[in-house]
Amino acid sequence: MGAALANAAIELGHEVVIVTGPVSIDYPAAATIVPVVTTDEMLAAGREWFARCEGAIGAAAPCDYMPMVVETQKIAKTGQPLTLQLVETPDVVATLGQIKTADQWVVGFALETEDRRFRATVKLEKKHCDMIVSNGPTAIDSDSNEVELLDAAGAVVVRVKGSKSEVAGVLLAEIDTRLIRQRTNP
Repeated sequence: MGAALANAAIELGHEVVIVTGPVSIDYPAAATIVPVVTTDEMLAAGREWFARCEGAIGAAAPCDYMPMVVETQKIAKTGQPLTLQLVETPDVVATLGQIKTADQWVVGFALETEDRRFRATVKLEKKHCDMIVSNGPTAIDSDSNEVELLDAAGAVVVRVKGSKSEVAGVLLAEIDTRLIRQRTNP
């Protein structure tokens, strides 16, 4: 979805920076690609680049948890159970939502399996987003998607189903009209 959104933004004439983890996706050549591995690296790069951008779209979440302890060597078998302790990772979109200026905007994605609109609305407020896209797990590793775009009040702006390129085109047209052009042409 991120690559499709980047393509749609470029087609509308926007400069695009993609902060991405290690994925096997071909991003548009016209975009600036910032590779990261960890959620902490994504947060640092996101903060750095967001300071120079008008807005951000958080199209895919990094991992929500990481191991409390990361071993530097192979863990040898002992025949005993192994306990893995996880800690929450920072929320990149929420951080950008908290630090945005009056001239900046943030659009998040909420991938949910149940109570999708309700949970998306909660995330919209919690993460200080200007809009949020609600979608489900069927979008993962699929060429298509079915989403709802919610505005800052949680109202459905548009529902769209189709290829990820088609969905991205509709989403970017709405984001462009409601967020980008509003700020550049008050």
